Amino acid sequence: MFLIILGLIVLTVGFLIPRNNPQVAKAVLPVRFAGVLLLLLGALTASVKQIDAGEVGVQSLFGKVQPKVLESGLHVVNPLVDITTFDTKTQNYTMSGVHDEGDKVGDDAIRVLTADGLEVIIDLTVLYRIIPTEAPAILRQIGADYRNKIVRPITRTKIRDNAVYYDAVSLYSTRRDEFQNRIFKSIEADFKARGLMLEQLLVRNINLPASVKRTIESKINAEQEAQKMQFVLQKERQEAERKRVEAQGIADYQKILSTGLSDKQLQYEMIKAQKEIATSPNTKVIIVNGRNNTPLLLTDK
Repeated sequence: MFLIILGLIVLTVGFLIPRNNPQVAKAVLPVRFAGVLLLLLGALTASVKQIDAGEVGVQSLFGKVQPKVLESGLHVVNPLVDITTFDTKTQNYTMSGVHDEGDKVGDDAIRVLTADGLEVIIDLTVLYRIIPTEAPAILRQIGADYRNKIVRPITRTKIRDNAVYYDAVSLYSTRRDEFQNRIFKSIEADFKARGLMLEQLLVRNINLPASVKRTIESKINAEQEAQKMQFVLQKERQEAERKRVEAQGIADYQKILSTGLSDKQLQYEMIKAQKEIATSPNTKVIIVNGRNNTPLLLTDK
């Protein structure tokens, strides 16, 4: 466009140069030629547009947005149109309480009130992208700054609207996934109505008030102590059961010995034991009382 304007200026100057002066008249044709050349170069460069990968171009002519979307690649267009490019790749918008971590400098975390009236601070990241066919509507209805006009305010509002259904402790622990899914569905519908596709919603951190944190920590410590005591009691019960089984086994053994062995069996066992002693290398002869006090000689000879 700059070359076209410059060419028009040069060409106009070429036609306005007076011809009554022979010295000046010699420059008329070169100036006009330069003007025409600039016009041609400007028209040529303005007619060829390149759209990079992952982007789409939206044409507007004298303020009127054209419905046709230019995909990535080279395009020959009207040199007078103005082309606005939109990034169709996945984008993220982070709102965090950590300095320089979010899209805005400073504390940009979302402060919400829960069902029990406590203030909870939430860090959040939104992953989204533009629907390519909706780019002309976005330019016409919202403009190029859709991040600050749509993404940021809708996300913050929907999180506050949905946080009131949860108390602080459940929001932090047991119902965190449910809360994340709920706000995802709510934001997804609003984004889609405005030409944006919500891909993922990441609740990065939930900060509770200090008093609530202390209560949760005390509860967790109490639960851990209770679990530890349960383990000790279980171990003691197992040890008591082991001793009971051992005592019962000893009692059963003694009962069997006292009721199940006869005198003959005991005498037979005694003879076997004495025979083993007699055959030992260190014992040669053993004399014991036999039946009816009759001496019995055992020897290895």
